[in-house]
Amino acid sequence: MRTKNLQLTLPVALLLSASGAWADVDRDSRPADRSSSRVAWSWFEQLYDTVKAEKTTPPPASRIYGISAVALYESVVDGTRRYRSLVGQLSDLSSVPRAAEGTEYHWPSVANAALADTIRGLYPNISQPSLDAINRLEQSLALRFADRVSQRMLERSVAHGKAVAAAILEWASTDGYSSSNNCAYLPAPVAGAWKPTPPSFNPNPLQPCWGFIRSMVMGPGECSPPIHPTFTTDSGSEFHAAARSVRDVGLGLTDEQKTIADYWSDGPGDTGTPPGHWVAIVSQIARNDDLSLAEAAEAYARVGIAVHDAFISCWEAKYIYNLQRPVTYINENIDAAWSPYIATPGFPSYTSGHSTQSGAADAVLTDMFGAKRFTDTTHIDHGLVPPQAPRRFQSFSEAAGEAAVSRLYGGIHYAFDNEAGLVSGQCIGRTIGERVDFRRRAHDRDRD
Repeated sequence: MRTKNLQLTLPVALLLSASGAWADVDRDSRPADRSSSRVAWSWFEQLYDTVKAEKTTPPPASRIYGISAVALYESVVDGTRRYRSLVGQLSDLSSVPRAAEGTEYHWPSVANAALADTIRGLYPNISQPSLDAINRLEQSLALRFADRVSQRMLERSVAHGKAVAAAILEWASTDGYSSSNNCAYLPAPVAGAWKPTPPSFNPNPLQPCWGFIRSMVMGPGECSPPIHPTFTTDSGSEFHAAARSVRDVGLGLTDEQKTIADYWSDGPGDTGTPPGHWVAIVSQIARNDDLSLAEAAEAYARVGIAVHDAFISCWEAKYIYNLQRPVTYINENIDAAWSPYIATPGFPSYTSGHSTQSGAADAVLTDMFGAKRFTDTTHIDHGLVPPQAPRRFQSFSEAAGEAAVSRLYGGIHYAFDNEAGLVSGQCIGRTIGERVDFRRRAHDRDRD
């Protein structure tokens, strides 16, 4: 295997830079409830950079984030008396290796091994620079832990993390990805159907079969959006008015609206994608609020499951309705010279993926943290170009609403795409909160 000299990625640089930065790393077998979350957010910051570097598109990125989050959670769940496994709670997740009772583990080492193996497994054709960055992070963490943990405990912990990763990857391999990924698209010859959009006019829309991938929690058709306004070219219709509104908003964009459109654009190859943006917000909370390893694992699992299932539900709707984008309708029926502020993605319009997954992330994070004020520093943390100044939000709901309306400002969605997507996503997030029980019940703890 070829090797290259690489600059440290952000997570590794954070880990190795400042003197004393590892003062909070565990020296013993303390439970995951009292372990630092640094290993967790370092890995998810690295995963964001990997998704960006590999130019992963949003649907596969949501799957990678979701599966990695479940791997983290299952790797440390036996290190706490507060949390319970997701086995039997997520679709077809029937077995994950359990830690040996009465045996001590170093839970950050378990998480390190589990995440390293899971991410490599989800990226079988990864580029050499990205693989080097992943290996470098794993090795740097392992070296740090080796100075603080006995060799026997370290080996035991690594073995358990690898066993968990193998089980999660085996589970993931049965979700339909191999048959649904990039399936062929059959155009629908009906009025209002999706058409290739400028500037590339690619005739093959993104991931037509993504809606067939197995969800972790949601059932088929659950939290589906309502039928959109009836497609028609009648200038007095509701649909025509919605399209005209997109055009009018685009012609009169304020500087603040442009900032919002740019901030949430989250394009593949330029960023860690829309689901990565919400995962990055979790990383900031874990880091800034000093969450424990167990608390961070819960937060990542909540958001990972939410965006995973939200993209499946949204893509199912997209190819059921197969609705043409605003730029197509506007150019053909209102203004042939109009173009959107942001280039239109190459797949159907209804509903908005940004809105659906943001609504789901909002619901699960609000359920865990309440109406939390936060400052989002994703662009600064990852050196995105052009950089965007941090944005401050009074709640996750405010951030989700801004992410949704950003697509109207960008000129790539009708308002009803965003509104219905947000409602559908919030339904998905609430349903996940109702069905997935992260906390152990009192009688379960009493048996320990």
